[in-house]
Amino acid sequence: MNESYAREEICRIGRSLFERGYVHATAGNISLRLDNGILITPSDACLGFLDPARIARIDLNGQQQGGDRASKTLALHQAIYRASRPFLPDTSCIIHTHSTFCVSLSLNSKATELIPPITPYFVMKVGHVPLIPYGRPGSPAVADQVAESITAYGQSGRILRAVMLARLGPNVWHDSPSAAMGVLEELEETAKLISITGSPIPELAGPDIEELRKTFGAYW
Repeated sequence: MNESYAREEICRIGRSLFERGYVHATAGNISLRLDNGILITPSDACLGFLDPARIARIDLNGQQQGGDRASKTLALHQAIYRASRPFLPDTSCIIHTHSTFCVSLSLNSKATELIPPITPYFVMKVGHVPLIPYGRPGSPAVADQVAESITAYGQSGRILRAVMLARLGPNVWHDSPSAAMGVLEELEETAKLISITGSPIPELAGPDIEELRKTFGAYW
């Protein structure tokens, strides 16, 4: 993907997420990894009104080369790329939002994961979502915790495409902006199902999950 098209894609995805209520105000950020660097939305930018020319460009050494000041979560994005690519080498896009239903579930949860396996598409399209204890936005310690979770899960055969930052929101990743957006959508809609159901939902049985693994390659 050339840089000009990548910038347009970030803007397109940001606008789509904003218009459909997955992000609000200046919450959230998007990055896209190129062969020679990373593009990431600017700090405190509204994803619904991004300017392609103002998206920050970071080289592979972490130095900003152009655009507005990079998002405060740059270190987290860099950590996710480093940790995830040994398991998912095509990881090229990360999306972070403050999605309402995901954040709501995290506020009182003491679980190690945000959502149990309650629907086949959650298992197939999202997979395990570790719940990372709260740390301030942009905290290097949180970036380290996320990277450690990605590595630990991956080494145990449970490859991750998402983590949930308690009180802040999900980070999801995939091989393209459109695919990453699909993971986010499925995650938020599953959180919405839990929230509106209002009672414990039976989990998919072990044989059902095993069938999803064998048939669709689900990472569970």
